[in-house]
Amino acid sequence: MKPQIKIPATYMRGGTSKGVFFKLSDLPKAAQKPGEIRDRILLRIIGSPDPYGKQTDGMGGATSSTSKTVILSKSNEPNHDVDYLFGQVAIDRPFIDWSGNCGNLTAAVGSFAISSGLVDSQRIPDNGICEVRIWQANINKTIIAHVPITHGEVQEAGDFELDGVTFPAAEVKIDFVNPVGDSAMFPTGNVIDTLDVPNIGTYQATMINAGIPTIFLNASELNYQGTELQTDINSNDKALAMFETIRAYGAVKMGLIKDITEAVTRQHTPKVAFVAPPLAYTASSGKRIQASDIDLNVRALSMGLLHHAMMGTAAVAIATAAAIPGTLVNLAAGGGQHQNIRFGHPSGTLKVGANVVQPDGQWKAQKVSMSRSARTLMKGCVYIPDLL
Repeated sequence: MKPQIKIPATYMRGGTSKGVFFKLSDLPKAAQKPGEIRDRILLRIIGSPDPYGKQTDGMGGATSSTSKTVILSKSNEPNHDVDYLFGQVAIDRPFIDWSGNCGNLTAAVGSFAISSGLVDSQRIPDNGICEVRIWQANINKTIIAHVPITHGEVQEAGDFELDGVTFPAAEVKIDFVNPVGDSAMFPTGNVIDTLDVPNIGTYQATMINAGIPTIFLNASELNYQGTELQTDINSNDKALAMFETIRAYGAVKMGLIKDITEAVTRQHTPKVAFVAPPLAYTASSGKRIQASDIDLNVRALSMGLLHHAMMGTAAVAIATAAAIPGTLVNLAAGGGQHQNIRFGHPSGTLKVGANVVQPDGQWKAQKVSMSRSARTLMKGCVYIPDLL
């Protein structure tokens, strides 16, 4: 048998996710371009497909939040520092979804780019904030990461606390610039649609393309309160099948796929989430969240399971939808104008903000902002059998 090959890599936490980060130039030459070889190598690194669902023989953590890869390179786009490509790795199938972004890992992209020499040294202050201009290559959008610098190096330690992350770290502010671009924010043209799902039900739905395509539902129509935790949903196969069916029919209505059968190979997008007015609950950490602490409750599913906190890209969709009168998110937050909101999720709360405008009758998001943190967990090489 051939000896294993080693590939330089960095294991990082970004927001409430973890992933394996690579410089494009460090990948084997055959994997420096998209295709079967790249996917096969990254799957083996993460430990997928694993019929046991544990990813024991790889770097994955057996959850959608920890089964992720990132590839970075110097940007080819004008006025950008780094190109950021994200791959969501399926756990039990030989599949990587390249259709969307990971907002949580975005918080680590700036830090990795600086530490890996992908940002021009002249743009890095000795002390202060380095604005890393990120080109999100999956969705062709601009993101600005505000990375703290001390003595010319990334400062990762700090006292910023993020619900869903055990320990504090330095705050990294993230701006998602024009997250919708020239495409329609509401693919159907409506802020609320009626979504018919055969053999399941008929629901009100806000289907929005901001940050990541997302289908918002009312918790009450699903017989939920909006305060549910992972154990309430993920242990119920019938509920998970219901959400996946809703997601598939919603994807068709949003124009993302032509037939519901295609949803199987598009697991990362769209997301499906349900909203409810503020209601007190106990978060998964045991922290008590009062109704007065939040504007609304939101629960979202990722890769077929309820997320333990909130995906960063879904938070962009939440912020944008909350700012637009008449959406289900806006109505759950009490209606009116909401440039900034704080919502409850299974691990606690998160504050997000959006600037939206309506030129020529079409809603546009100029910028969506939130704070995250990031930390390098390990740097070295990953080893895999020689698959070339």
